[in-house]
Amino acid sequence: MVYELGWNWNELELLAQGSLAGHLLECGCQLTGGYYMHPGDKHRNLAFSDLLDLSLPFAEIWFDGKACVMKAEGSGGVLNFSTCAQQLLYEVGDPSAYVTPDVVIDFRDVSFKPISSSKVLCLGAKAAAKPLPEKLLQLVPKDCGWKGWGEISYGGHQCVKRAKAAEFLVRSWMEEILPGVSFRIVSYIIGFDSLKVTSIDNIASAMETAEDIRLRMDGLFQEKEHAVQFTKEFTALYTNGPAGGGGISTGHKKDIVLEKQLVEREHIFWHTRGNHSKLVGSELQQKIPEADKKTSVLPVPLLPQLLQENVNVSCIYGSSPEFELSPAPHGLKVPLYNVAHSRTGDKGNSLNFSLIPHFPPDIERLKLVITPQWVKGVLSVLLNPSSFLDSNATAERDKYLDEHVKVEIYEVRGIHSLNVVVRNILDGGVNCSRRIDRHGKTISDLILCQQVVLPP
Repeated sequence: MVYELGWNWNELELLAQGSLAGHLLECGCQLTGGYYMHPGDKHRNLAFSDLLDLSLPFAEIWFDGKACVMKAEGSGGVLNFSTCAQQLLYEVGDPSAYVTPDVVIDFRDVSFKPISSSKVLCLGAKAAAKPLPEKLLQLVPKDCGWKGWGEISYGGHQCVKRAKAAEFLVRSWMEEILPGVSFRIVSYIIGFDSLKVTSIDNIASAMETAEDIRLRMDGLFQEKEHAVQFTKEFTALYTNGPAGGGGISTGHKKDIVLEKQLVEREHIFWHTRGNHSKLVGSELQQKIPEADKKTSVLPVPLLPQLLQENVNVSCIYGSSPEFELSPAPHGLKVPLYNVAHSRTGDKGNSLNFSLIPHFPPDIERLKLVITPQWVKGVLSVLLNPSSFLDSNATAERDKYLDEHVKVEIYEVRGIHSLNVVVRNILDGGVNCSRRIDRHGKTISDLILCQQVVLPP
């Protein structure tokens, strides 16, 4: 943008708007309906077929910093306020200071104005109070040990209890050979508690009704031999474990974690260059395939040049489905699904999740309910190392929660939303996490499952 539009590197407000567009485009089709459709939610209940022909998003940027994100006319998916709001807060910490190498951006007053079903105007990004990062981020690979894992399925009567018995045996066998390593193992029962955050009001009833589950145990060890030993002990469930276990799979691998370091800006050297196409007028039009001419869909690489040369392009705009927006009920216990939508992102050992109310004024009531204490209470079970906890394990979990897990809640005024950041909750981060959902992507919907009572 700096090269094409003649910006200067010290025009920080322009860089902020340009970086906003880049941030929205970063995850491709997540902006145009991918990772958004949700059956049962009237605001997000797209037809399955709508996901077959998603358009990659693209952006128009003007010399004055105005930005529009767009999708191809006639394509599937959806591009609207909600998809833009989810992507704005995706993998963001403090929205008043989103750090990029070029400029630190303040997202708090960003707003989105749909112009059509395929075009949204993006406004309000500005440079933060301290607009230039003093240092730049460097990721350094570091050996973090060896991972060993195993899975086995159980079905039918009391399958959950048999899975718990199998877990108990593997942990005990490992302790006999390698005393003290059990704490390095995390266990899940897929189909019962594999995501940990799921709220189960009647655990006994859930255990009785489960008919098809799979036990997964995942350990991170200092020595390769320990990881190999774990796979051997797990395989022993075929002959020495409870009845009816099948479909065993095991494996081990070396794990590398990416540690963050900060580097002084003056130690980084970079340059850029560009080649400018000389195609003009009729030559440019000949580059557009016949099918695209008929449907008014522009090949993305040619769009900036068409705009620059004032080639007349007509678009057919559609309309987005409208919903009658009304406040969420008060004084009643309702799932957060009824109030807001959300997306989760990860940064190292921290996660963030957005809460974007369907009815924007509901943000004031949400702020009274979504507190750091509430968030810690919901997410504390992520720290459970096992599907059956003794008092010592529970005490250790609560101690870690108090000492290490930090919750930050930010209001994003322009889109009437909350961004919640939770530090030290992802079991060390994606590269070394022992969890099934290493990124924490499922947590957004598990948060939305929680029952809340909104005040008047």
